[in-house]
Amino acid sequence: MRIRSLLAVAGTAVALTLPAVTPASAAGAVLTTANGDIAVGDVLNASLASGTTATLYSSATGTSGLSCATSAFSATVTDNPAAPGTATESLTAHSFSSCTSNVLGVTAVTSITVNNLPYTTAVGSDGTVTVTPASGSTIQTTVVLRTLLGSITCVYQAPSLSGTASNTDNSITFTNQAFTRTSGSSLCFAAGYFTAKYAPVTDGTDAVVVN
Repeated sequence: MRIRSLLAVAGTAVALTLPAVTPASAAGAVLTTANGDIAVGDVLNASLASGTTATLYSSATGTSGLSCATSAFSATVTDNPAAPGTATESLTAHSFSSCTSNVLGVTAVTSITVNNLPYTTAVGSDGTVTVTPASGSTIQTTVVLRTLLGSITCVYQAPSLSGTASNTDNSITFTNQAFTRTSGSSLCFAAGYFTAKYAPVTDGTDAVVVN
């Protein structure tokens, strides 16, 4: 009996000194806010981070191309499993406005339109963000420019986009995502490199956290 009592005391002491074991799902879903897990069907929104612009430059290291002071997206959550994992969204709207160009011969940016929506957006617990089009489609952006020779239309396509989500400022950042010109005159640069930072990403008014 004394041996059993000593063992019981020792076991209790060990239990008190060991950290509690937390189930893997205790963090909740991949996408959460301060109010809990984000529900399937919720709509997430974001505009450009304060003080930044969205750019489509003709090279990854240059500064010649297009710059937009305003851009925003809207995406509906289609799956939000327990963390760690990958949440998915349907990107239904992506807009650009207040755009300018420093390309020689271009006098104004008439419009920038994102085509072939919706796109599928996958957000992993590790912060990776991947945007892909529907099967058989492509990510496409149509740019209409006013030039010294009249209006021209430039079409750019990409198979997918890769970004990074950060909980520091609840942001999603895309850096030098490569597009190829598929139609348009010689005034349309042959390749486009898209860079933009969107923050904060919100579910209504609540900032989105990736777990």
